[in-house]
Amino acid sequence: MDKFPLTKKGFLRLEQELKDLKGIERPNIIAAIAEARSHGDLSENAEYSAAKEKQSFIEGRIQELEAVVSRAQIIDPTEVKSNVIRFGATVSVVDVDSDVENSYQIVGDYEADINENKISLSSPLAKALIGKEVGDEIEYVAPGGKKTFEVLEVAYI
Repeated sequence: MDKFPLTKKGFLRLEQELKDLKGIERPNIIAAIAEARSHGDLSENAEYSAAKEKQSFIEGRIQELEAVVSRAQIIDPTEVKSNVIRFGATVSVVDVDSDVENSYQIVGDYEADINENKISLSSPLAKALIGKEVGDEIEYVAPGGKKTFEVLEVAYI
């Protein structure tokens, strides 16, 4: 079975989501289904249908999170001592064409969030960055076309 690389923060976040789904959401939806059943005819009961659909989503998410948490490979970026870009690295880059600087952390698929500048290890940008060092230029194909970045800084924080 494959392992899922996760940072410690990402693992704790997924573990908390799983705990909330099992301890809060699941009991709430069971109560909502019981309430909807008490209204009578289930074939025309919109509340019951909606509650069953939500239950299905919650149960699916619980199964997914249990699989990820049980097969997680937790990597603490602060313990990595390297100048080479690897999983967990926070990388500052500059777009060679526009001089716009950005910083990204390379994380696992289940914790990627572009709003927090956390990119998935399997993303085209992360794949291009892996193995590079400060001063290296990388090219990759973005949805908007080919991009060229220069690596300005690599940190494991």
